[in-house]
Amino acid sequence: MKDNSVKKMHWLTLALMSFVPLWGFNNITQGFFYYNGMGAIIPWIVVLVLYFLPYALMVGEMGAVFKKSSGGVSSWVNQTMGRRIAFYAGWTYWVVHTPYLAQKPTRILVALGWLFSGNGNFVNGLAPIIVQGVALIMFIIAIFLTLRGLNFLKHLSSVVGFCSFFMSILFILMMFAATAINKDVSFAAINWGSSDTWLSGININSLLNLSILILAVGGCEKMAPYVNHLEKPSKGFPKVMITLTIMVAFCALLGTIALAMMFPTGIQKEFLANGAYEAFRNVGNYYGVGNLFTYIYAILETLLNMTVIIVSIDAPLRVLLGSTDKEFVPGWLFKKNKKGVYINGVILVAIIVSILIIIPALGIGSVDSMIKYIIELNSICMPLRYLWVFLAYIMLKKSGEFANAEYTLTKNRGFGMLLGIWCFAITAYACVSQMVTVDYGTAEGIFKLVLNLLTPLILLGLGLILPVIARRSNGDVYIDGKYHPELDEYNLEIQRLKKEAAIKGHE
Repeated sequence: MKDNSVKKMHWLTLALMSFVPLWGFNNITQGFFYYNGMGAIIPWIVVLVLYFLPYALMVGEMGAVFKKSSGGVSSWVNQTMGRRIAFYAGWTYWVVHTPYLAQKPTRILVALGWLFSGNGNFVNGLAPIIVQGVALIMFIIAIFLTLRGLNFLKHLSSVVGFCSFFMSILFILMMFAATAINKDVSFAAINWGSSDTWLSGININSLLNLSILILAVGGCEKMAPYVNHLEKPSKGFPKVMITLTIMVAFCALLGTIALAMMFPTGIQKEFLANGAYEAFRNVGNYYGVGNLFTYIYAILETLLNMTVIIVSIDAPLRVLLGSTDKEFVPGWLFKKNKKGVYINGVILVAIIVSILIIIPALGIGSVDSMIKYIIELNSICMPLRYLWVFLAYIMLKKSGEFANAEYTLTKNRGFGMLLGIWCFAITAYACVSQMVTVDYGTAEGIFKLVLNLLTPLILLGLGLILPVIARRSNGDVYIDGKYHPELDEYNLEIQRLKKEAAIKGHE
């Protein structure tokens, strides 16, 4: 007799699967920059224990409760708050990817600069408008590749992503092994007993930059569908999350220490763009191979960012349009080309991202400042999607419909709601505080403030007006506000016949 049962997954397998897409070397360098080197250690520990761990365990519970759903955030919201709110959640989850996409072409330019010149001077020597103009051209090329439905790039993205993750682990191991292999290598001494070493990152400005760390650890809701595939989910999933937290802590803390040993003096403004490449260049010098590791990292960054652009245009769009009721989205967004790509949806992405690429260059004076800004804008917008995760969890606990789940974070409704409110508040604070963290004494600072406020408002506002547009463009496929797909098909057939009649009339 054929066994149709699903093969169960070991908890360690899921922990490793979750870690690779979650973590990257840029998370370490950004934390190092914003929290003044070793000052990042305490903020990392606080965020991992008080935010990431409960966040991940909440995700596991919702994956266990809603095990028959696709596991997406919008499906959780749909079952806790209804279809219309679920659409807004799905829209938020999709649209906040656009600032993330907007920074990728610039990262490719930085990587190519290091690959061909061996330093970061090429991009730094250009005007921001030129850099973003070239970035826009690269993004348009990515749009055309997306429309051609090149599926092999999606598989390439996974391979390159794993290699990039491996490089971040390799950096840490090679840094600490360098002195044992090369006796001529010496590092800066860290004053472990000084409070200045540990508390240099604890100040008002650092608290205002919390979104940088929130962004780094966010996104674990993608693992929710695998909760019920575990052997004994009630025991296995907490092990997954604790192991994942330890692995992230290992990379964040040891990576920060490794960078502090390498860059003991003041962190330069160019570090955000070039820090990772300089780190690998130094490691190469320690081992006598010159820029070898820098070139490898630059190649991986180029391939990774290009493939991520294409995957992040197509995949989230498919999730949004594939799981959204047509009552809330205009019919023209569902149009596909011969490759099965939502052509009008991709064009919408292209318009939004192109604007986000060009506008910062109009009011920001240097490339370093612009790269710093687009990272901060991404840290404002991307965590907005996590708010829906916590809101869904709060409503789940309020309803009490979790008693039969194979895994629960807590069976206490009040405590569960409190945890959800805590993470919701931390995320909201991080986004809002980053919005207002600008230099109010300069025109550039005011320009950034206006963009920080308008960008999320406009992106989310589009989601509010889209159902109105849908009702007007699809109006006759609804009766008493309910969508009737058979009428949609009927109207499409009528439109086709009208076009044929019009063509024959001109013959």
